[in-house]
Amino acid sequence: MGKNAQTDKNRYADGNRRSTGRTGGSNRAYAAGTRRRQNAKPAQGSGKKRLFAFLLFQFFFALVTMPLFIFYGPFEEVKGTIVGASWNTLSHQYIARFFLSEKAIARILSGSYADDPTARGEEIERIDLSGKHDSTIEVYNIEGGDFKGKLMVVHDPTRVIVGYSSLFPESGETTSRITKNNGGVAGINAGGFLDRGWTGTGGIPMGFIIHDGKVIYDQYEGKDVKQETVAFTKEGMLIVGKHTIKQLMEYGVKEGVSFGPPLIVNGKPTIKKGDGGWGIAPRTAIGQRKTGEVLMLVIDGRSLDSLGATLREVQDILLEYGAVNAANLDGGSSTTMYYNGKVINRPSDKLGERLVPSAFVVLPADSRAVRG
Repeated sequence: MGKNAQTDKNRYADGNRRSTGRTGGSNRAYAAGTRRRQNAKPAQGSGKKRLFAFLLFQFFFALVTMPLFIFYGPFEEVKGTIVGASWNTLSHQYIARFFLSEKAIARILSGSYADDPTARGEEIERIDLSGKHDSTIEVYNIEGGDFKGKLMVVHDPTRVIVGYSSLFPESGETTSRITKNNGGVAGINAGGFLDRGWTGTGGIPMGFIIHDGKVIYDQYEGKDVKQETVAFTKEGMLIVGKHTIKQLMEYGVKEGVSFGPPLIVNGKPTIKKGDGGWGIAPRTAIGQRKTGEVLMLVIDGRSLDSLGATLREVQDILLEYGAVNAANLDGGSSTTMYYNGKVINRPSDKLGERLVPSAFVVLPADSRAVRG
């Protein structure tokens, strides 16, 4: 009896020890679980870091592969637009050169450029300007998928003259200043310029400037060279395409600058495939209807509100508004339209209007040019 009781006591004690052991293990497991729950927040932060690292990787991956996709991918139209935009801004040609040889660039752009029939000898057909032209000036808002702009319709073509910088050849002036100097009510920037030391002063014109029937400036100094032309005869007819100064005098040109390419010649578009080869940018262009009205067009660019337009898009707008002859003018930061005392478009230069050598100026009705 005593022995059994002692055995029962030992068993009871062993049971208590085993029970106590299990309780101790549970406490340790509980403590470990508590520590794991306390470590949950750092784990969540680690997840955010991994997400950020993943997004950063995707960004740099796209940054590296996107140019390769653009310049070597199968989408020829996109490639042509990007290459054209880079190649024709001069200061950004290095972008296209970094990925492509000049031979490849020429191949990509060659199929998009305007096909100028005047370069092959076709003459500009005379239009009938015998009708009466009133003093009306109309202004329209232009909107495309990725751009906005202004179109001015000047009913009397004889009111359009070429104004040029009063600081020429040392410096250009803004389009608004050139317009005011000539007593104009409206104006758009006209010819391009050669930078002296890349300073952007706009003082040295590209090509020629003709005003009041006189050659004010000729880059080729009287040599018989065909130059890109945007000019008006005494009767107010617009001449576009490539012509020599001698030919322009034979046409009876009174006002003109050198720029291009022509977009419409004798009622036919010159860009028949591609986008024109100059990419997307702010644009300035001029055209004329068969009844004589002058169309002045500006397209804003280089902003989220308006990216810019291709030459093909500019051509199509002018065709839609009835142009039979039209040409591209200097664009980019130079693009400006002035009317009734203020600039009515949004020049892309952060400083506002750029200094330019010349402008097409619209004089008040029945007035003459006044240089100041």
